[in-house]
Amino acid sequence: MIVIVSHLLIAVIAIGFGIKNLISQKGTQTHKIVGWIWVLSMFYVALSSFWIKEINEGYYSVIHLLSIYVLVTITLGIYFLRKGNVKLHKSFMVGNLIGLIVAGIFTLLPGRYISQVLGLF
Repeated sequence: MIVIVSHLLIAVIAIGFGIKNLISQKGTQTHKIVGWIWVLSMFYVALSSFWIKEINEGYYSVIHLLSIYVLVTITLGIYFLRKGNVKLHKSFMVGNLIGLIVAGIFTLLPGRYISQVLGLF
């Protein structure tokens, strides 16, 4: 249960930091610090998902493919920034933020584990 709660809390934190970076001035020291907090949060959310298997009776589910995708694309976003390709960096990072928000919305749908834990439906 602690993994699920920490996964959820860090995901919410990642959404906040991601939106902050998306709307703030790019290239500043603040953008870099907030970006690293967001990256570390995203890595935690993706990695912690591998310990969450309650939904699929103890087995991995299709959603775990998304976690692998996040780990790869966040890494690519960092790689492309270091290579000077800001356009690809932005594409990967914004894409992951949008994906995180969409995934979060889907977890709140009726019948989903998180919506039941939160007592929404």
